[in-house]
Amino acid sequence: MRGVVCPDKFRGTLSASAAAAAMTRGLERAGFDEVLSCPLADGGEGTLDLLADVLGGSRRHVSVTGPLGDPVDAQWLLLPDSTAIVEAAQACGLGLVSGRNDPLRASTRGVGELINAVFAAGARRCVVGVGGTATTDGGLAAVETLGWSLAGRKVVVACDVTNPFLDAARVFAAQKGASGAQIQLLERRLEQIAERYEERTGVAVRELEHAGAAGGLAGGLAAIGATLEPGFDVVARIVGLEAALDDAAFVVTGEGKCDRTSFDGKVVGGVCEVTAEFEVPHVAIIAGQVTAEARECIGVYPGVEAYALVDRVWQEGEAFARAALLVEEATVEAARVFLRG
Repeated sequence: MRGVVCPDKFRGTLSASAAAAAMTRGLERAGFDEVLSCPLADGGEGTLDLLADVLGGSRRHVSVTGPLGDPVDAQWLLLPDSTAIVEAAQACGLGLVSGRNDPLRASTRGVGELINAVFAAGARRCVVGVGGTATTDGGLAAVETLGWSLAGRKVVVACDVTNPFLDAARVFAAQKGASGAQIQLLERRLEQIAERYEERTGVAVRELEHAGAAGGLAGGLAAIGATLEPGFDVVARIVGLEAALDDAAFVVTGEGKCDRTSFDGKVVGGVCEVTAEFEVPHVAIIAGQVTAEARECIGVYPGVEAYALVDRVWQEGEAFARAALLVEEATVEAARVFLRG
């Protein structure tokens, strides 16, 4: 009887690999003799570290232009098959501006420099994860840095949201420090950029699903030939999730907070979809918190149960301080419920 653990990170407490290790210990304590570990990500921050943990490869560094023009040290990963893993946040992440972001000036130029650097270093293919950026420039600075061409190079953009290009400012810019007036300016600028892309490349980015990811960076890269894919699908394919699920009897996934957005292209929702397709009979979702909306979403999937860590402690802070042990114990409980039939 095979068990599979395939969590996302528990933000601020456990990496996806650490969460998978805790879940593996839980299944082994419950009596499973075969447990496959397949930690996941959705293409956002943490994807590079996850793939390095799972697949190895060589971590590289290059100095690129940061979101506000200062040089930053950007890390990227070269996998054994010569695929480069790039996180846009390494070059233009919100974490690089430390609360002093200028949402009108923040630029994706460094992402273009990073893509050029990985191919110059010998990569044959590049996967760009686009979560967590400080930018809403429609990817124009990256596109200009790339010379409006990928020159036949294979670039896949792993998107953590499905929003269209013109929604990038309205939906996400406030999180990046934009005021109401700035959001209106950014919306108009995205409309102009979309027209410019279509005139110059023939690609109608405003019609592409996922194009609004990273403030429109995804759409900009698509305009010059990149392929946009859900980040969950990209990572799941790289780590071999479908092969792991073959003949699985019990699957455990999870994340720090399971809410409605968990079912909009994120790991937990993706696992629920794939396990339903593979007709896995029982799935446990373990999360620090599980909202009422999430439980409604979970109810659509037969055989899926959710376990919240905050239900196992007296004070919510304990769920953070003892996350690994609580994840392990919740996994034991979920597995024993499954084994009892």
